[in-house]
Order: sequence, then structure tokens, then C-alpha cells
Amino acid sequence: MRVGATEEPETTRAGAIAARRPAYEADLEDGVERFFEPRRAVCAWCGSGRLRERLHTTDLLQHKPGAFRLDRCLDCGHIFQNPRLNADGLEFYYRDFYDGLGEKSTAGLFAGRGATYRRRAEALLPYTGLNTNTDIDTHALDSWLDVGTGHGHFCEAAREVFPQTAFDGLDFTDGAELAEKAGRVRRGYRGSFVEVAAAVAGTYDVVSMFHYLEHSVEPAMELEAARLALRPGGYLLIEVPDAASRYSRLLGRRWLPWLQPQHLHFLPVRNLRDRLAALGFTVVAEQHAEAHDRVDLLAATWLVLDGIAPRDEVPWLARRPGRGKRAARAMVVMLGIPVLLAATILDRIIPSALIRRLGLSNAYRVVARRD
Repeated sequence: MRVGATEEPETTRAGAIAARRPAYEADLEDGVERFFEPRRAVCAWCGSGRLRERLHTTDLLQHKPGAFRLDRCLDCGHIFQNPRLNADGLEFYYRDFYDGLGEKSTAGLFAGRGATYRRRAEALLPYTGLNTNTDIDTHALDSWLDVGTGHGHFCEAAREVFPQTAFDGLDFTDGAELAEKAGRVRRGYRGSFVEVAAAVAGTYDVVSMFHYLEHSVEPAMELEAARLALRPGGYLLIEVPDAASRYSRLLGRRWLPWLQPQHLHFLPVRNLRDRLAALGFTVVAEQHAEAHDRVDLLAATWLVLDGIAPRDEVPWLARRPGRGKRAARAMVVMLGIPVLLAATILDRIIPSALIRRLGLSNAYRVVARRD
């Protein structure tokens, strides 16, 4: 539900929260059990029945009610949410994160990552015959589809690397449409990639999926859709969280890439490589330290502080925190600033060589060519 702008109270955060509260109260009236599918007895990737609990946690970011479990397959290593959220659950837990109450803060966060986006695009340069030291063949990559594009900020930055490439974006939210209006993409598709791929079969020179597959209900179907959308010889560029990272064990449930309950699947790189090969792809690059996002210690520190401090006002809580609780939260955050700064410095000064040697990378990136 979007908040209207016709009445003055609705233009304020307090008014927006008040407007959303009745819907959340109705959603939570019968508890959160209805948001989950039945628990699976076998691995969501390989079908093995040898499962073990990997993580049990709550929603550490929005603090919506509910508990979430990740299971790990002892045969193939795939980690998946079990029981998994159903369609109603996904709508409930995504609501007001990327849109609504969270739209401005989330969009601002993504908009400030231009250097990261350019590095992602540059990962393709060595495998297309393009590089900054020779004349660029501007017709080598005519079209690029970014799946899970959000508001299209990656496409905007990647155009600096591939200035003659036409970038399109796809997302479940209205972000892709907004990206088209803002000129960040040539065309913004809203909806399911599996459905869109059938309509654009063999169209694209590149399909990218940056931190998209982990959100997908059926990642194997998304890979098949990518093959369908690509022309022969086209490239698939994937980046996902790497649950094999040592940080995932050192930081426990406060390792940010767990991102429960949004992240449904964590694919070991071996599993992804095998599935791509079965679909007729050749993996031409696998990167780990290059895909690492230097936020682990900072994010974990913030999640600790946020767990100690009383919650801000949100529409899924019955009432607004009192003045004393709000003051206590401000005090905890203020006292935590030196720790947050120290965590930020540590994140940034660890050399890439050490990240690679110690297996600290929180993500991996794969470049694959459709044969």
C-alpha cells in the first residue's frame, strides 16, 4: 500500500506509519505461521534427505515478528530456508523494505555504490575482447539485461564502462519502471524473469544477476531463463553471497548476507558451476576476493547495537515507543559510534590477499559464456 499525498499527516513518517498500522494488525492477527510453506524433508537443490540446521534467527533488520531457519544439505552443501516463506510471507516481509517506508533509505544506499557497480561491469572486460588499453569495439555488446535491477543504479554506472551498450532492467517491484523514467535503463520490465525470458528469447548479449539468485524461489529456473534470454555466445554474470565465508561462522546470525527472511537460497560455487555446465555454459571466470563487499564487521556491530536499543516506531508494533525508550536508543547509538568507526576501519584495511587466503570473502562472482 502506498501512502497518498492529499492529506498533510500522510506526508510525514508518523502519518505513513499510522496509515499502515491497521493492515499490519490484520496480517498479524492470526500469527505468522500462515506465511510459511510446509517444511521440506529433502534438499531444495539435489533432493538428498541428509539435512542439518545451519542457522536459526529472527528478522534483525526490520524486526518483524517470526523466526527463520536455514538448513544445509550434507551431500551437496546447499543452504536454504526451511520452511520457506510462501507468496503471502514474501509480500509481508518485503513490504516497506525496498518500497514504502524503506524506499528512500534503500534507494540512497544503492545509489552511493557507483564504484562497486563499475567493478562488477569491468569483470566482463577480459572475456569480451574489450579493455581500456585498446580501441573499444562499441558493437561487441549491443544489449544487456540486468535482472533484479532495483532502481537501475548498476546500469547507470555500467554505462560508463560500456557506453554504447543498451541496458534494460527487470525487477518484481516498480523500481524497474522508475529506472526507465529516470533514464537509467532503456526499458524496465516489471515481473517474473522466467516469464519475461520467453518473450525476449535470444535477445541479449549479457544477462547479469547481482545478488538476485538468493532471493529467488527457484534459482534453477532463473538460470534456465538466463540461457533462454541470451544469444549463443552471450555472457551470464552472477554474483551471490558466499556462505562458505569464514565470516559466516565468526559472526553467526549477525553476518549480514544471511539477510533473513529475504534470502531463500545459498548456492555453493561448485553447485552453480555444475548447473551452468549442464545448461550449456562454460565458466570463464570465478572471483572471490574481487567480489567481497567490505561491510561485515560494520554491519555486525550495527546489528548488535540495534538489538540492544529499543526499536523505533514501526507499523508492525502495537504502539509507539515512549520518550524514555527513544532516548535510550539514541544513547546506545551515540555510545556505539566509536565502535562502528573502528569496525569500518577494520573492514577497509584488511588486504585483499588476506581476504583471499583466509576465505573471508562474503560473495563470489561467476562469468559464464553460453556455448
